[in-house]
Amino acid sequence: MDSSGVAKLGSILLLLLPAFAFSQASLSPTEIVKLSDDLMRGDTNQGIYAMEVVTPNWQRELKLDVYSLGRDKTFIRILSPAKEAGIGTLRIKNEMWNYLPNVEKTIKIPPSMMAQSWMGSDFANDDLVKENSIVNDYSHKIITELKLNGQAVYMIELIPKPQAAVIWGKIIRWVRRVDCVPLKEEYYSEKGKLIKVLEYSDIGRVSDRVIPRVWKMSSLIKAGHYTVIKLIDVEYNKPIDGNVFTLENLRKIQ
Repeated sequence: MDSSGVAKLGSILLLLLPAFAFSQASLSPTEIVKLSDDLMRGDTNQGIYAMEVVTPNWQRELKLDVYSLGRDKTFIRILSPAKEAGIGTLRIKNEMWNYLPNVEKTIKIPPSMMAQSWMGSDFANDDLVKENSIVNDYSHKIITELKLNGQAVYMIELIPKPQAAVIWGKIIRWVRRVDCVPLKEEYYSEKGKLIKVLEYSDIGRVSDRVIPRVWKMSSLIKAGHYTVIKLIDVEYNKPIDGNVFTLENLRKIQ
């Protein structure tokens, strides 16, 4: 490109930047949360994830095959280690099932167990089943705008709506201003106690978007307990056969 072309491109970018800044400034807190949530979710996503669960006494690593369709459906199959390979989880809207291949048993998870740990990790069953609630079941308010690790962010408070069936009394979410990438979340009990913190890092390209590739959930009530999820080979917005999200598939071990 010659110098005149570069100058022309620069002029176009300068014209576009104010419009982008205006569009960002005009977003409501709920729109910011939804954009952030959509960025992490996509219309579909599928691929291989690694999960490392760490406690003061032991640690283990799981390899997961994960499929997600919008906000309504999630399927997870454990690939390794061998003793847990084949265990599966299926979520359809607000219902959830686990399959245990060693005893060939499908267990439906009752509402009373939504706060329980998923596979001994610091992610609860509710974190899988109620991911859509971050948009629909909470009211959103920008508390302030600040810098987090040198990046300009919105600090957004999420308060449950009166009839929402959620386990958290409050969530604080940090979202990067420039592109709505989530950077951090804090989860509080109904009494206002900080229970756990989710920190996102290693932001980079995954398929057709730029998102955090490492997610670390740390317990604030169990010292030394944390879980790290890493995106290994994940694709977004690729068609997924609807038969993946069925109880028949949950019970099918390849």
